[in-house]
Amino acid sequence: MHSIRDLVQLSTDFLEKKNIASARLCAEELLAFILKRKRLDLFLDYDAPIEKQEVDLYRTLVQRKAEGEPLGYLLEQAKFLDCRLILSPAVLIPRQETEILVSLALKDIPNQPKNLWDLCTGSGCMGLAAKKHRPELHVTLSDLSNEALSCARKNAEKNRLEVTCLQGDLLAPFEGQKADFIFCNPPYVSEEIYPTLEKEVHFEPTEAHLAKEGGLEFYKRLARELPPFLTSGAKVFLEIGHDQKEEVMAIFHQSHWKQKRCEKDWAKKDRFFFLEFSPDLP
Repeated sequence: MHSIRDLVQLSTDFLEKKNIASARLCAEELLAFILKRKRLDLFLDYDAPIEKQEVDLYRTLVQRKAEGEPLGYLLEQAKFLDCRLILSPAVLIPRQETEILVSLALKDIPNQPKNLWDLCTGSGCMGLAAKKHRPELHVTLSDLSNEALSCARKNAEKNRLEVTCLQGDLLAPFEGQKADFIFCNPPYVSEEIYPTLEKEVHFEPTEAHLAKEGGLEFYKRLARELPPFLTSGAKVFLEIGHDQKEEVMAIFHQSHWKQKRCEKDWAKKDRFFFLEFSPDLP
């Protein structure tokens, strides 16, 4: 019968041979998931024997990881700021970069009953984190995908956060409404770049990554469609590709964008684009 120690070591060696990054961490996380324990608890009982049924389930997950499947899908969950999220293959796995975006944005968002919309919400991670940290906000999550929106609803329930969920294409569900704050992490990968991305990315929904017009399709739409939906002084927080700063800056050239600035991620790459709206006077 295998022990925790044996399984972790065997799986780590196997994943390393398959060139899987952070192989030992993956091996430990997957075993903790199967055993319904915290990862660090494994070390308290490292020589404990594991039942054959659990070993078989573990081997299946390790094999899937070796084939490149993202850890978040295997664990069916992720942490995002102070939220615990359910994940499915219908949504992107939340990135550390997106946590940075929300953390930066919260500096500009007061705890007041204002309207925040999280467009292309996916798992709901950004809007739900905002609601968690600014409970007075009125938060709406929207997505074109019903499957993604179902995941976002489950995450709102899991985190006991009261939000509204709307299905539709970008701003279509908000006809006649106005927002004080907008979050959006839209698709921004070009058709040329997409095939070159790491293997894990190709397990995620293609439509959540791929954008036409060299990856700029949704920024052009937002620049054109957002103004009627914004209150005076509204702030918009976008994630962008690390090489898209100049192009996105040019897209939002209109005079009603009174402030435009890029913020960098921890790798010092331009990844976040922030705007402030002030309607042009007649």
